[in-house]
Amino acid sequence: MRHVLFKGFLLCMLLSVTTLAARADDWPGSQTKEVFSASREYFVRVIPGESLGDTFGFAREKKGKYAAAEFYRRHQDRSYRLVAEAVLLNPVAPVEFFVSNDGRLATIDNWHNVGYGKVVSIFDSRGKVVQSYELSDLFQDEEIKAFGRSVSSIHWRNGPAYIRQDQKTLLITVKSGGDFLFGLETGRFKYCEYLEKTYRCRNTNRPREWMPNSRVQLTR
Repeated sequence: MRHVLFKGFLLCMLLSVTTLAARADDWPGSQTKEVFSASREYFVRVIPGESLGDTFGFAREKKGKYAAAEFYRRHQDRSYRLVAEAVLLNPVAPVEFFVSNDGRLATIDNWHNVGYGKVVSIFDSRGKVVQSYELSDLFQDEEIKAFGRSVSSIHWRNGPAYIRQDQKTLLITVKSGGDFLFGLETGRFKYCEYLEKTYRCRNTNRPREWMPNSRVQLTR
């Protein structure tokens, strides 16, 4: 009897550890990274910040410099020269970032904090913030509560993110058949999805008005 109880105890412990591991976050240390535009005319170097204390769940940790970006452009001699610098809105680093052919920068999510803070930020080629968004700017409360969660993240997107071929819009996949588009020049957004075979879009969160895709413009 004791043997059976002991085996049952071990099984419960194993299941508990497995469940906790599945919900835990495993993040490598952030590192300096560079991303080039498709044309290779520009690249941006992102240098990690030191303000872990400004991320969700780490209030007691050190606060300091936020992540920084260096903007480089190719010159006639084929060398790259620094043209701008900017402090980003990420306490440590963005999870992903993209550079357009005219040198604009888009950052997505926060290192170790997916779904918290500024989840999408857009900068012009001189490093000036065009627009930034938190989840509450894009989704309603009940939608945010329905997203999957781990110890330090809200998993609000499920699919690829990239600058489209027009080099003027950033696409972020939320779910199959549901995507955000952000205008890199204007900072405006629209969310489009299929609902009962109808493709509809909205360009605000509160209030919401759904309309045909062609009626929602993002570029100048």
